[in-house]
Amino acid sequence: MNQIPTTLPYSFPHDSSLSPLTTALLIIDMQRDFLASGGYLSSQGYPLSRFQALIPRLVSLLSTFRRAGFPIYYTREGHESHMATISSRERHRSSVNGAAIGSQGPLGKLLIRGERGHDIVPELQPLPVEPVIDKPGRGAFMHTELDKMLRCRGIKNLVVCGVTAEACVSSTVREASDLGYDVLVVEDGVESVNDELKIWSLEALKVEGGLFGVTGTKKEVIEAIESWVNTRDEGC
Repeated sequence: MNQIPTTLPYSFPHDSSLSPLTTALLIIDMQRDFLASGGYLSSQGYPLSRFQALIPRLVSLLSTFRRAGFPIYYTREGHESHMATISSRERHRSSVNGAAIGSQGPLGKLLIRGERGHDIVPELQPLPVEPVIDKPGRGAFMHTELDKMLRCRGIKNLVVCGVTAEACVSSTVREASDLGYDVLVVEDGVESVNDELKIWSLEALKVEGGLFGVTGTKKEVIEAIESWVNTRDEGC
């Protein structure tokens, strides 16, 4: 049985299909604009310590999935330099907190593709075989080819981590649920601008028996992946 039995509110994946043929790690928006000083979040006055503390936890998770040969996908939020994908409402919203999308910052223009702030942090840089999905909004499936990429590879289970729990992680998980994916959000593998938002975001995913997915800890996920590897090796 290939499952993570301690996830809540049910054991993930629900059909015991945990393997590199069915399950992928999805790393959401671990970009300088969200984690580094001078980026989009810090320009709004949010403290970055909680986001920077997330990096080593995801390095550990990423290393485990890589060693086990599980597929890995990354996302980045941002827009082309012409900014044609930004609605007037989004332009207005982003300026309210003093971090207008496209405005100049220490890391380049905020949330603009190709700028230094748009890139994934060095500690989590993707390998050439690990796809990076550039998205113009919060959800990773809307206006991208992520769903097609996953289905072409037979992926039906997603282990999700990254930032932020209340925005891009939550939006992506809800989209994935509607598309039929079984989703696990790593509790200590996501972060929010404050504790209350993080707690609420994780609880909202699990309502009604796991309406949008389940949650589990990094330790539980790593142990399950390592157990799968050991079971595979014993069968060789």
